[in-house]
This record gives sequence, structure tokens and C-alpha cells, in this order.
Amino acid sequence: MPTRRDFLMQGAAATAGLTVTKRLYAATSEFQSLDARTASVQLAPEGYPKTEIWGYGGAMPGPQLRLQQGARLQRRFMNELPQASTVHWHGVRIDNAMDGVAGLTQPAVEPGQSFDYDFIAPDAGTYWYHAHNRSTEQVARGLYGALIVEESEPPDLDREEALILDDWLLDPETAQIEPDFTSRHDRSHAGRRGNFIATNGRYDLSLDVHQHERLRLRLVNAANARIFVLSLQGMEGWTVALDGMPLPRPEPLAEALILGPGQRADLIVDVTAHLVRLDDQEAASQVAFPVTGKALATRRDAPDALPPNPGMEVTGLDDARTVRLDMQGGAMGTLDSAILNGERKSFRELVDANQFWSFNGTIGMTDAPLVDVAKAETVKLQIHNDTAFPHAMHLHGLHFREIGEDGGLGPLRDTILMFGGQTRTIGFVADNSGDWLFHCHMLSHAASGMMTWMKVT
Repeated sequence: MPTRRDFLMQGAAATAGLTVTKRLYAATSEFQSLDARTASVQLAPEGYPKTEIWGYGGAMPGPQLRLQQGARLQRRFMNELPQASTVHWHGVRIDNAMDGVAGLTQPAVEPGQSFDYDFIAPDAGTYWYHAHNRSTEQVARGLYGALIVEESEPPDLDREEALILDDWLLDPETAQIEPDFTSRHDRSHAGRRGNFIATNGRYDLSLDVHQHERLRLRLVNAANARIFVLSLQGMEGWTVALDGMPLPRPEPLAEALILGPGQRADLIVDVTAHLVRLDDQEAASQVAFPVTGKALATRRDAPDALPPNPGMEVTGLDDARTVRLDMQGGAMGTLDSAILNGERKSFRELVDANQFWSFNGTIGMTDAPLVDVAKAETVKLQIHNDTAFPHAMHLHGLHFREIGEDGGLGPLRDTILMFGGQTRTIGFVADNSGDWLFHCHMLSHAASGMMTWMKVT
């Protein structure tokens, strides 16, 4: 069973020696279009054919959406795809009707139809948007983009870069996306992992920098299942936010940064050398930063913390309701039977149905929520990963803090990376009304059982 330590050791070994439907109310003229359509892009190196993708605006990644904290975003989603789709605004504490989960918060938008998304972005930070119907396929085909909510008090920087990390499963001869999105192996093992790693749709992304320049790197893991283990070469860095939420103080990046699917991290980095890279344990150079000059004669002091977002406290834990979530299934697991569509099935029958993972003995969404809580109630959720694989558990509409064995609280997040055999507890204040999805962001796992929901009334 891979553990956090295993991933860190792998990352250290790999980098050793490197020198560096329509809206229910009438549409208004303020809505800008966000269309999803097929397109061809040069994803593989020159000499290979262009890759057929699905992209917002016909691009991959989709257009970067940027607004001020507290501002209103209005986008008319136009579906020009051959499948129904929706848009989920990942990590935004949003009105439930705008969350974009087909079958839970809205009907899927059929081909040729539209839906108007309209919400206020309450929190500054790094977020992203992506398809949330048949996500295993639609995200793997390229339906995602960065959503940046800017602070009213920006940090002292020279520039910033949003970097969306992904891997693609391509035919090595044709450079086309492998069309089997229901592979039993992917569903029952680590998920759909690609053979071609890219940042912002490029395998050779290169960004010129100057010595002593200070950058903010907004990192997003958009991969279906890959866990990125990242390290800086030739830069000194600090983690200043995780999953969009500022840390109370910048944390020096002394070891590899582990980023599970759906997770984000904001780094502030200073260029300190002449050879600069952001490396992944499997990709060597994720991004190259050629140093072309000098920005300042000397280095700056360490950065200040970002201003906190509202409602970051998790209070009431002493009297909180406690809920248990047991995760079972997959290859090399202990699951011998589970409830599927209201009937108990043996594991062999589950394999025949291409469904492999259970929450509390049930596969997939249930009629009753995992927990039904009153608004402003505090919840402690104890999660046990009784499987052989990691799972990136993402909570919609809310953020949580991990509760340590000593009672200490971790950073505010919306996605927790659970390694095999771990039991961890998270706590959150249910301060956002609605039906909120809780699922594994290894998207093949979600499609084969790892989905549930919470009700806040």
C-alpha cells in the first residue's frame, strides 16, 4: 500500500542529482458565453498529428477566468458537444443551484442547449472549472480551465502564472486520446493514468524569468488520477495557500509537494539560480524557467501571508456530530459484497457490473444522504481507507480542516488525499445550504462507486 512517505521517497529519488438547460430565470445581456466544443490541438510534439480534444472555447485548457473577490461571475454555458454536460466550479463556496453536478443540483445540459451560471465568488484563491457529467471521459478529453479570484490586497510580486498539470492517455502512433473510459483495470486499480504529461497543454512549457524575480505559481492538478510529486530546482519557495485557502503563514517548501487530483497549491517563489525548473517525480521537468537576466540586485525578504478569507474558522468541534465513512473495494481489497441499486451483490457480480468501490457498504449514490445536518452545525467525519489505493476525496460547497490525533487542526481544504490503510478525521461547519457531493476525484473511482452526498438545511 503506497503511503505519503513512499511518494516523498519516490520524489526524492527521482529528483536526486538535478541541479535545479437553461437557467430557470430569463437570461440577461451580462452573460458571456462559455462554449464547450470539439477541437484539434498540437498536444504531442511536432511531427505527430494534432489531437482531437473537447475544450471550452475550443481550447485546452479553457480560457482563464479571473475576477475580484466578491465579484459576480455570469457565464452562459453553451453545449456544442456530442454528450450532455455541466460545469462544476471546483472549490468555490457557491450557491448549490450553481454547483453543476448533473443529477444532484441540475439536469445535464443536452447537446445544443445552454445553462446560465450566475454566482458570487466569496473567497480569493486558485480554483478551476471542469465538466461534471461523465467526468471520467469529459475531463480526460480536456474540459477544464483555471478560475482565479484575486485578493483585494495583492501580494508583493513581479508576476504570476497559473499552471494546470495533467496527463493524457494517448495512442503512441496517432496521438489520439484512448477512447476506453470504462476500463476495468483503471476502475479497479489506481484510476485512468496517462502516458503523456503536460502543463497548460504543453509537454515542453517554458517561461522566461529573471534572477531574483518573485513569482506566484498557481498549481492545479486536473489529472484523472495521477498524483504529482513536485519539487523546485533553482528557486526558493513558500506554500501560501492550499485549495485556494491562505495559510496563516507562508510555509517554506523544504520537501516535495504532493498534489492529488483536484487539489491546488499557491507557491511564492524567488528565482535564485541560473537553471530553474519545476520538476515532477515522473516527468523530470514539468516546467522550465530559462533565466534571461536579473530583476533585482539582491533578494527580497520572505513573503507575508495572504489575507484570510471569511469564514475560515472551524468551531464547535467539542460538540460536533460524528459520522463514519468506510471506504472499501478495488483490486487487492477486502470487499466481498456490497449494495448496488438496492440489492446485495457478491464481489464477482460487482466486477461483472464494472463497479468496484463502496462507501459504508453501498456502491454509488444513495437516496438518503451520508449526513443530514442543520445549517451552521459542525460535523466531524472520520474516514477509513480500507483499500490498497490512494483516494482524493473532494467535498463540494464546503471546506474542512483535518483534525490531528492531538486535536490540532490542519489547513482549510476541499480535497483530502487518503493513502491506503489510513484513518483520518476532518471537521467542517455546514454553513452552506444545499445537497453537496462528496466523492473521490480519481474520476474512474467515482464512476465505479465512490460517490455520496450531504444535505445541509
